[in-house]
Amino acid sequence: MRIFVINPNTSKSVTEHIRRELEKIKRPDTELTVVNPEHGPVSIESVYDETLAGPPTLELVRRANEEGYDAIVLACFSDPALDAAKEISDIPVIGIEEATMHMAAMLGHKFSITTAFRSRVPTRDLHVRLRGVESAYASTLVLNMSVLEMDANPEKAKDRILDLARKAVEEEGVEVIILGCAGLAGYSEDVERELGMVVLDPTSVALKVAEAMVDLGLRHSKVGRFARPPVKEIK
Repeated sequence: MRIFVINPNTSKSVTEHIRRELEKIKRPDTELTVVNPEHGPVSIESVYDETLAGPPTLELVRRANEEGYDAIVLACFSDPALDAAKEISDIPVIGIEEATMHMAAMLGHKFSITTAFRSRVPTRDLHVRLRGVESAYASTLVLNMSVLEMDANPEKAKDRILDLARKAVEEEGVEVIILGCAGLAGYSEDVERELGMVVLDPTSVALKVAEAMVDLGLRHSKVGRFARPPVKEIK
């Protein structure tokens, strides 16, 4: 099968990081293409960034459909333009946030999510309600590190995650930690070993969900929410 992975920001370093980690876990018969737009924000840390990233990301979604890929992974934890991508795509589009929140809710009573800055906490709260997993959500853990800093300084990121996760376990009874950034790809194994609990790498989760969906022949329903948009002239 052929899976098209889109990093919606323009950081080639983050894109290569994602590709390197996914190559380690993909099935032998899975062919990966990992790309980023040429234009847009270098990192996504606000709703403004998400909005700017949307149009170039959707162009890549169209490309994946035209080139005969079997599924798309949208590798940004905010899932920018995910619903629009599902509308225009004939193949499954898996957002790493959506897939991993549902997975976390299946694996433990309560989960917490890491995020870059405190300003992103309301977005996490809203998205938990949107995904229908509010009853399993405990908190968002603020790393105070940018996406690019997480990518460039994994040891600092892991130490910060460990400190916050231990407090969440003790104070909130958290059983699952979601690493809420594609730039944290590959960090979960070390953090899980230190914590002795479930730690989810969203990009890895989404890739495996994509492989399973392709195997099962699943597609997004086109009768309502993800129906194809009307064809119209755009000026």
